Amino acid sequence: MTSASRLIVASACLMGSALGFEALAGFKMPSLQGMQKAAANKAQFGDKKLAVVTGTSSGLGRATARALLRTGEYHVIGAVRDLDKMELIAELDDFDMSSFTAMECDLNDFSCVRSFCDEVVKFANDKPLDRLVCNAAVYQPSLDYPKFSKDNIEQQMQTNFLSHFMMISLLMPVMTGTSETTRPRITMVGSVTGNDNTVGGGGVYPIADLKELEGLKAGARNPISMMDGYSFNGAKGYKDSKLALMMLSNMLHDKYHRQTGIAFSSIYPGCIAESPLFREKRPWFRKYFPVFMKFITGGYVGEEEAGQRLFQVMHDPRCTKSGVYWSWNGGPREGRGAEAIEKGGQIAGAGGAGGGWDSIYENDQSDKVLDTRKAAALWEYATAVTGVTWPEANQPKSPCPTLKVVGMATSFLERREEQKRMAVRPGIDGVLASTKTEPAMFDRQIQMIKDLQTKLLGDVPEEAVAGSNMFDVGVASVKKPASA
Repeated sequence: MTSASRLIVASACLMGSALGFEALAGFKMPSLQGMQKAAANKAQFGDKKLAVVTGTSSGLGRATARALLRTGEYHVIGAVRDLDKMELIAELDDFDMSSFTAMECDLNDFSCVRSFCDEVVKFANDKPLDRLVCNAAVYQPSLDYPKFSKDNIEQQMQTNFLSHFMMISLLMPVMTGTSETTRPRITMVGSVTGNDNTVGGGGVYPIADLKELEGLKAGARNPISMMDGYSFNGAKGYKDSKLALMMLSNMLHDKYHRQTGIAFSSIYPGCIAESPLFREKRPWFRKYFPVFMKFITGGYVGEEEAGQRLFQVMHDPRCTKSGVYWSWNGGPREGRGAEAIEKGGQIAGAGGAGGGWDSIYENDQSDKVLDTRKAAALWEYATAVTGVTWPEANQPKSPCPTLKVVGMATSFLERREEQKRMAVRPGIDGVLASTKTEPAMFDRQIQMIKDLQTKLLGDVPEEAVAGSNMFDVGVASVKKPASA
């Protein structure tokens, strides 16, 4: 170990704080192969961050990719189903192709999602990913029957939620955090429709509600078409998928933020009423819905501005906070009707247009989004359906060598002692507690460890052996209860 490495480890030990250990979470000793890869990555990417965005060939994802590329600070990997279409869009939008790479990713096919993630990891060449945006979605509210994916799962459920669930599990291990300003971010594009503490989510039928997740629990394969296990409703299926995605963001924050340094968040960028997301709606709806959102509710926002908002959460140093549901421009409170017409639909509130970056705020999440019991079930069932594995959720641990040495000895002692202690369960296995145990292997070594502990720590106080009464040892702050 070099002197610099010793200094880093020693500093973290002396700091004795989770922040210090978090900063070392991604630290690795340099190697010749690692240095060669770093040099190759420097030549290919320069100092640019790697950002993965799903659905960059249209709508919000397209606008977000444009915004990222304009900064010159990112190399964007666009996850798209149709590479030919993406090539045309990139040409139309004048993408800097030295900073943009399109990769095939059909979110209706788990095997394709796995192949995409493998390709990303290979392409990154050990360069950590900095951003992952789960944006792509399908919306099928007009269907009277469900459409099923290649995996025989209802398309909205798989595209909007389950495939992103899988993608995060596969890409999160190659994302590392280093500081408050550069820590990686995983962002879910949620929806007001999945948050029923608003007019848009709680006042428009059908309302998102996962109930007890019986459909997901049963495997979610055809003929099951809804997470709750009941009959198909296209609009509710979409809203349920967005509710699940927002719950996932909170679960990831609770489980992994401290140990990985990744900032997990969800956003509602406003209603992009003219988005291709509504391509399966009837023509009259596509014509009048933007008018309604612009002049009546004030929730309307254009694709370009929505893209800027998603870009902000990926780029703005203020958005490194984890466990947040980001929104813009308040609630639908003022400026409707004639005033909206005068302003061309720019109403204060509802996530509508205008306000700029300074209008961002941490929005309230509904009770359903914050339901930790149901979120745990969602996690369990989605893991079973997708077949993914997740790393153990652990708090940051001290990198101090002393802890590792002492910990190894303690772990050995723990295993042996627990084996003896768990040999019988008095009152449960139908036997009484035994006062004698058979000699076990390594008992002599274990006793030596215990003797060493006694010498280092001193003898156990007599009061601990014989028992004591706090009312008899002068504890002034505790009054002795009156005798019965």
